[in-house]
Amino acid sequence: MSAPVSLRLSPAPKLVPSKAPPVMAANSRAHALVAGLCEPLVTGNRVDLLQDGPGTYAAMFEAIASARDHVNLESYILEAEGPGEEFARRLIARAKAGVRVNVLYDSFGSIGTPDSYFDHLRANGVNVCEYNPLRRLGNLLSRALHLRDHRKLMVVDGRIGFIGGVNISSVYSAGSSPLGALGGSATAARGADSTEPPRPGWRDTHVRVEGPIVAQLQRLFMRHWSKHSSIALRGTHYFPPLAPVGAQRVALTACEAGRRRNPFYRALLSALDASQHRVFLTTAYLVPTRRLMRSLVQAAHRGVEVHLLLPGVSDFWAPLQAGRSHYARLLRAGIHLHELHDTLLHAKTCVIDGMWTTVGSSNLDWRSFLHNAEANLVVFDATLAQEMERVFMEDLARSREIVRAEWARRGWRQRLVEMVARRFEFFL
Repeated sequence: MSAPVSLRLSPAPKLVPSKAPPVMAANSRAHALVAGLCEPLVTGNRVDLLQDGPGTYAAMFEAIASARDHVNLESYILEAEGPGEEFARRLIARAKAGVRVNVLYDSFGSIGTPDSYFDHLRANGVNVCEYNPLRRLGNLLSRALHLRDHRKLMVVDGRIGFIGGVNISSVYSAGSSPLGALGGSATAARGADSTEPPRPGWRDTHVRVEGPIVAQLQRLFMRHWSKHSSIALRGTHYFPPLAPVGAQRVALTACEAGRRRNPFYRALLSALDASQHRVFLTTAYLVPTRRLMRSLVQAAHRGVEVHLLLPGVSDFWAPLQAGRSHYARLLRAGIHLHELHDTLLHAKTCVIDGMWTTVGSSNLDWRSFLHNAEANLVVFDATLAQEMERVFMEDLARSREIVRAEWARRGWRQRLVEMVARRFEFFL
């Protein structure tokens, strides 16, 4: 568990997002904000924002039910309990109806899932691939142990895609609102007379996407599958014609595990360096590189309003405390830091200048930058950016702002924990 912060955290300010820039101004700034993209923006897409597990699962279940040719699912965590049980039931039903179902999961992320769960899928016609199996002795004794598939994506019939930060796990069952996380179904699950303290819900973000960009999501899944599975992807309908369904311009930024070149990292740094007005950044794990710290600090020095929404509680103490070890420098630069304490923050999003938006699996830590296979969408669209800013403000209203003077007075125990965690940043 993380050490308590020995200071009073002030309420977050009530910020109101400014209006999106005029069309001409947006067009003139587009090149600077997207200059770091390795892939061109694809036009004609529709991106729908999904918040938290229940809403994301409902949209994914609806898409699975509509599948007529195939379902390709890739998830870092795939648990047997909770939503995982429902996913298995629905995927098996489609497989028995003649739909090709391919499931790719990470061996470490799903280490708690019994083999019987995946055996049940296989026995009922679902193709299953385990990414980088831990049971291989060579993987346990080499750098391969650190190379994980952290992506969370699904493609249905080559027409509907999902991508974001939501794993298939029971931790998302209750949602992230205080009432959803601490009452209702959560109380019923523990029992009315239970003395067990309620667990905080998980706050996360996912998107549903249609349009030409889905073909790139499909290729990403198929490349991973072909590299790590001995089962061939049979069929000829993985890439149907995709007509425009909206006006949003989207790029896919993805990296393989262990690659030094990270397209998302490059795109984010480029957009931060080009920012002129505001940066609203949410991350589950802040363990920044020196280059990322420099971009954030320089943006603040240029007069950009930079707000970081960070976890106040975490499922892993080390990244939380390593991130806090950087607070002093960020606060000195004038960056606003906010911690969310009533729910466990797992979202990975950023909105820059009311135009540039990203949603995906990448955290701002060394593990995402160097060790994991990750995937993010970058969307250049003022309408989605405004919606993302609205959600950011709602989250901010529930958070507490870190005050520089009070942070400087934190106790020695807190400082010691931060120092210890920072020693292991490269592995976090």
